[in-house]
Amino acid sequence: MGKKLMLGNEAVARGLYEAGCRFVSSYPGTPSTEITECASKYDEILTEWAPNEKVAAEASFGASLAGARSFSGMKHVGLNVAADLLYSGAYTGVNGGFVIAVADDMGMHSSQNEQDSRHHAIASKVPMLEPSDSQECLDFVKRAYEISEEFDTIVLLRLSTRISHSQSLVSTEEREDAPLKDYVKSPAKYVMMPGNARKRHTVVEDRQKKLIELANTDSVNRVIKGSSKIGVIASGIAFQYAKEALGDRASYLKLGMVNPLPDRLIIDFAKSVDKLYVIEELDDIFETHVKKLGVKVDGGKDLFSLEGEYTPLVIREKILGVKSEVSQDAKNAPVRPPVLCPGCPHRGIFYVLSKMGLLVSGDIGCYTLGSMPPLNAMDLTVDMGASISALHGMNKVRGEAFSKKSVAVIGDSTFLHSGITGLLDIVYNQSDSTVLILDNSITGMTGHQDNPSTGKNAKGAPAPAVDLEALCRALGVRRVRVVDPFDLKGCEAALSEELSVSEPSVVIARRPCALLKTNKAQKPYAVLDDKCKKCRMCMKIGCPAISFTENGAVIDASLCNGCGLCVKLCAFGCIAQQ
Repeated sequence: MGKKLMLGNEAVARGLYEAGCRFVSSYPGTPSTEITECASKYDEILTEWAPNEKVAAEASFGASLAGARSFSGMKHVGLNVAADLLYSGAYTGVNGGFVIAVADDMGMHSSQNEQDSRHHAIASKVPMLEPSDSQECLDFVKRAYEISEEFDTIVLLRLSTRISHSQSLVSTEEREDAPLKDYVKSPAKYVMMPGNARKRHTVVEDRQKKLIELANTDSVNRVIKGSSKIGVIASGIAFQYAKEALGDRASYLKLGMVNPLPDRLIIDFAKSVDKLYVIEELDDIFETHVKKLGVKVDGGKDLFSLEGEYTPLVIREKILGVKSEVSQDAKNAPVRPPVLCPGCPHRGIFYVLSKMGLLVSGDIGCYTLGSMPPLNAMDLTVDMGASISALHGMNKVRGEAFSKKSVAVIGDSTFLHSGITGLLDIVYNQSDSTVLILDNSITGMTGHQDNPSTGKNAKGAPAPAVDLEALCRALGVRRVRVVDPFDLKGCEAALSEELSVSEPSVVIARRPCALLKTNKAQKPYAVLDDKCKKCRMCMKIGCPAISFTENGAVIDASLCNGCGLCVKLCAFGCIAQQ
């Protein structure tokens, strides 16, 4: 059809379209989010946001069993949530092709850990493909469906932040006609009770042998010839870095199928080069496999870190000994820490929490930034939903005095993702815990995706909206109240009251995200000339629109969105709208 510059994630979505995918269910997670957003633009693909990754993968699995080519996208920590389905689905196999894309975040640009999802592929014994540019993102999706249906298996597609969010040229084609396959009742294949599962495990092991043979022969794994003095085994973005660093001074075994790994192909490639290097970001999975085959590795994790991202400069230095100096300007570049946006509704509630000196059990989302100075209002963030569950455990072992000085903080989307069961645990096991749901009417950090409480689905059409107050009461919480996070005195009074009672309580701090298009622009504020007393109270909310000079506070009108929170902190009337 033609060529177009595409993000890796956009190219994955195009691959879904061209492969005849009919059903997509995902939960947004950077750097995977744009796949589903782009897929939603194709009328031929039924696209959904699910409450969490487990539900998304299970829905897509169901669509596969019903005969459709289906897909689920998530980030690396999301695959942990979906792992239950992955490991059992590896036994049952599929009907229509089923592909799960998992985007790893080397360097932790937007994640709480670095995790190598190849381990999930190895442990679940399903094939995994890893593209190295946008064209391969498209092509590998189509190949993944072929492998899925030929070998009766879920197929994982491993992405990374750099592949997902970089652009390269892509050739597009027409959509393939992939008709619904017949559904055939087969309890022995799909009902995973022990008697059936034992037999299916044998199927999995037989499939592994066939997939290893595929890895030896399929074009997704290929040798790129250059100088025979240096040989490099790499995949994904690490291959691109190596190619840029070494060029024709090396030959490459580019692995597109990263599980299971080939054996004969690796041995033959190693024989064709003088020195062999294995370059892979995060864990030493390729290197361990190569050494297990009895092949000598001249450089692997002894040269390259187990942490973070690589660069062409690092690879050139480690292998060729050519050191590149970083410019002085780059060395002196100021650090730009992440901050809550001007007008963010979370800022008010975190100011109150900090002022009250409470222990705050936090969660994953924009509000994690409440841990940053000057607010310093968060004690822990581990995984989605853990804020509520962890608070319950802490309060149970520390007792009543502790529970009166501690709260959990969770967003509306995160609460629906995995906070509901934690709140149910609090009610069922009767702990005196106070939970704050910060309802900003959207899934904020990943880019404003809708969720079950926003009233719209992934296609933008109207959908039933969860009533958070009614849901909390249905779980057994008797004390549920709503506050405005910009009403600082009201928030402090509400929290003080809820912390004083000896039963579970929920406080919903409700105000829309400042970046929502439905918000009306307000006039910016300014510090009145010669009135500032330099008390620095306005600096305690950490608003990026406010700075401090030798003459006092200054508000940047280009950043201020007119929320007025700073006005409530100034006791001298020094701030007014322009």
